[in-house]
Amino acid sequence: MKIFHLAAALLLIVTANAQKSFKIKGDVSKVQSDVKLVRLQYSVDGTLIKDSAIVKNGKYEFKGELTEPKLGYFSLQYVVDSLNKKLRSGRDNFSVFLENGEISITSTDSFSNRTVKGSKAHEQYDHFKAAEKAFDPQMKELYNEYSAATDKSVKEAIEKRIDSLDEVMREQVYFSFIKNNPSSPMAVYALNTYAGYMMDPVKVEPLYNMLSAELKSTYGGKDFLEKLEGAKRLRVGMTATDFTQNDTLGKPVSLSSFKGKYVLVDFWASWCGPCRRENPNVVAMFNKYKDKNFTVLGVALEREGANENWMKAIHKDGLTWTHVSDFKYFSNAVAKLYGINAIPRNFLMDPNGKIIATDLRGEDLANKLAEVIQ
Repeated sequence: MKIFHLAAALLLIVTANAQKSFKIKGDVSKVQSDVKLVRLQYSVDGTLIKDSAIVKNGKYEFKGELTEPKLGYFSLQYVVDSLNKKLRSGRDNFSVFLENGEISITSTDSFSNRTVKGSKAHEQYDHFKAAEKAFDPQMKELYNEYSAATDKSVKEAIEKRIDSLDEVMREQVYFSFIKNNPSSPMAVYALNTYAGYMMDPVKVEPLYNMLSAELKSTYGGKDFLEKLEGAKRLRVGMTATDFTQNDTLGKPVSLSSFKGKYVLVDFWASWCGPCRRENPNVVAMFNKYKDKNFTVLGVALEREGANENWMKAIHKDGLTWTHVSDFKYFSNAVAKLYGINAIPRNFLMDPNGKIIATDLRGEDLANKLAEVIQ
């Protein structure tokens, strides 16, 4: 695609920015609704930053410091009743790739319909999104076919076509960029997007190795390497790396203590809708095989202070197996060890502790257990 053969001056973003801070000047004076407050969220070296700015005369400002370009998420509050000045959250939002320097954001008829100037990282981000959008018509057609299909085998065939198209998109948009721009700070973002939530280390590691030494030394580069190493630990045929975490009573539980059994290590959380919808299937499999050398170990990615919600979900869903959590959300030590970026995720171990399958749900879980447990 032509966008990946632009001049180096356009594609490459200088990491050693002369300025060590950013300043955002926003203009919402043309937005039809009366905007009162703008919120901004972004992360710096893994720490989530939440900020807000009062809108005065249609203008707002943010200031901060970044160690590398990061995606910022903007949302707003607006005045509903000009007399009572009651505020409610608006759904109007957008993302901007931030970097140090002065950035201007001008909204037109709506908050999210905006133009961004001053961020080369955002220029490249817009190129990515435009390249992705070229695949929308084909993807929409496939999703329409999937919705109309009633036969299970037909749906499964369409799913494979969707996955194949997504693979083509990621290869053309993100793989190509990384290969041609291994020193660009946006290469780390591209690599994360290319890898996806269920990273294939065999495909991804060669791309990571292409990155410049400078990029590998950044927080983003180091964070990606940690995810990559975790994904390598989840490969079928690998012996599962041992871990220890506290159960619902605060007592430490080790994965190795289950050696001698088939174990499904299930990453989930009380707040995760897809996880909760899958729980009845896991319960059915647990009840069917619990007396045949099989058990489940639940690893919950709960937020700090969510002990009560965790316990309620366990009891409500009838999850009568062992559960652990450290209440650090996606920074859960076990999740980081195994490179877990999304849930539900799981892996199945044999009695020797070797991983024999990953990401089993629905009939796939039932079929695999029927195959290995006599």
